[in-house]
This record gives sequence, structure tokens and C-alpha cells, in this order.
Amino acid sequence: MSKFGELLDEKTPILLAFYQQEDNGLFEMDSTLKSVAAALGDKGKVIKIDIDKNQKLSEALRVRVLPTFMIYKLSEMVWRQSGIQDANTLISLLQDHVIS
Repeated sequence: MSKFGELLDEKTPILLAFYQQEDNGLFEMDSTLKSVAAALGDKGKVIKIDIDKNQKLSEALRVRVLPTFMIYKLSEMVWRQSGIQDANTLISLLQDHVIS
């Protein structure tokens, strides 16, 4: 988890998307996350986290519903939501946390 802490210490906002490989909606989520990453460019990051491969992290962050999205900025969680989200909503939320 030390790598996780280092990752979150960045000035750019980071969107974490918790999912499970066996989820039927994974293709739709991939498309959404690619759109978000393209819109952000180098002003933010999008990271997918498979809960089966990262059980300790998922438990520590109390991820219970999939997908779960979190936005971190400067090591602090600034937004969290479970359930399907559209690209425009995620882009807007991340842009609110971009440092000008």
C-alpha cells in the first residue's frame, strides 16, 4: 500500500475505478474511462483497480458495490460514488479539481 500512498500524493486529480474482471458491464466502463482519460490529457489520471487482485486495498477503502469511483487530490479523497457513471459527469468532476 505504500505505492498507493505515493500515487495519491500527486497534484493532479486521480480517478480510481474499482471493478471486478467478471463484471458484465466492464466493456462499457472501459469505454467511459478511456473517454475520461482522453479528455483530461496530462491534467489528471485514470486508474482501474481490480478488487480481486487488490483485496487489501479494496477492504481498506471499504469498496462494497461495483463499480466504485473515487477522486483523490493531494492524498485526500474529494469525491466517491458507487454505481455506473457517465463520462461527462466524471470529466466534469475531475476538471473541478484540476490546478490551473
